[in-house]
Amino acid sequence: METHDYLALEDRYAAHNYAPLDVVLHRAEGVYVFDIEGRRYLDCLAAYSAVNQGHQHPRIVEALRKQAATLALTSRAFRNDRFGPFCKKLSELLGYAKVLMMNTGAEAVETAIKAARKWGYEIKGIPRDQALILVFDGNFHGRTTTIIGFSTDEDARRDFGPFTPGFPVLPYGDLREVEAFFEKEAHRIAAVFLEPIQGEAGVIPPPPEFLPGLRRLCDQHQALLICDEIQSGLGRAGELLAHHAFGVRADGVTIGKALSGGLYPVSAFLADQEVMQVFTPGTHGSTFGGNPLACAVAEAALDVLVDEDLCARSKELGEHFRMGLLALDSPKIQEVRGLGLWIGLQLEDHAGPARPYCEALKNRGILAKDTHGHTIRFAPPLIIEKSEIDEALLKIGEVLR
Repeated sequence: METHDYLALEDRYAAHNYAPLDVVLHRAEGVYVFDIEGRRYLDCLAAYSAVNQGHQHPRIVEALRKQAATLALTSRAFRNDRFGPFCKKLSELLGYAKVLMMNTGAEAVETAIKAARKWGYEIKGIPRDQALILVFDGNFHGRTTTIIGFSTDEDARRDFGPFTPGFPVLPYGDLREVEAFFEKEAHRIAAVFLEPIQGEAGVIPPPPEFLPGLRRLCDQHQALLICDEIQSGLGRAGELLAHHAFGVRADGVTIGKALSGGLYPVSAFLADQEVMQVFTPGTHGSTFGGNPLACAVAEAALDVLVDEDLCARSKELGEHFRMGLLALDSPKIQEVRGLGLWIGLQLEDHAGPARPYCEALKNRGILAKDTHGHTIRFAPPLIIEKSEIDEALLKIGEVLR
């Protein structure tokens, strides 16, 4: 079959909930993917950070093969020999007392929401069913009906209501608005929940004072600060957890994507005992959450992240990539922003939408993703070499010209 045959099959048999670039991929290795006709592309999306360690990393692939041939699934009705050791490794690496494993990022977010509400009622003493979790415009936390209820993306939420109440949406980065809301409703606020860097909105870091200010308000009014690190964490922004770059420690974090090593869905919610104690047998669970295959894959993914010092690589090479984009000095570029190897290139309005630029990049062997109309995201695997970034910069410059 040729490319147009695969496109026709998707059009005929798959729901049209995505509009992917017209490339049909067949295999991958490292920072490259290959289509069915053998053409090679530099992957500058890394599956939304799920492939931080690179495609088909041999250590992670071997861990998957070995565990799949031994024991893949028990459910949490029984114990397995991979679960406890992995929870210990993840807990000690990220600095939280307890781990609750799930499968997808959205499940980790739902877990964090349930934890925050239950903590608000049982520990803070918020009146039953009155808890508020503050969120921010431009957010992207997943696709469940609860989560899209506090999205500000009309494509994500239109005609999916009615929505779950209890999620006031405030302007991202505006500390004064948050302070004003705390003054009125502090007794009902269980948590502030946010991406430390907004990914889907276009890789937007907050003002430097924003996260420290949120930390201060949460401490002052007995509320939890919970960071969604599913895309931003595990090296993508140059830190194990992106919010550390702003000098704060969240009370809880959600992680996923890169925890999988790009091979098997696995996510987690982490918090200290004061928060995690609200979960007791029967209050939350998942058939696949914490299965031995997931634990083996995720343990290997973490080992690669640490042993290959991918956070430091992300920080150093991300700066090189950003400076290279700025050096293009194109009148079509409005802004280059981000942290680590997570970059949003904002086009000027007169340059037109970002999608045609992504299509032109594809024709030159680079796969990148447009978002919010005028932004191109660049997020290659963290194992990328400086020479590969320089080659990409040449092609990006050609497309902008």
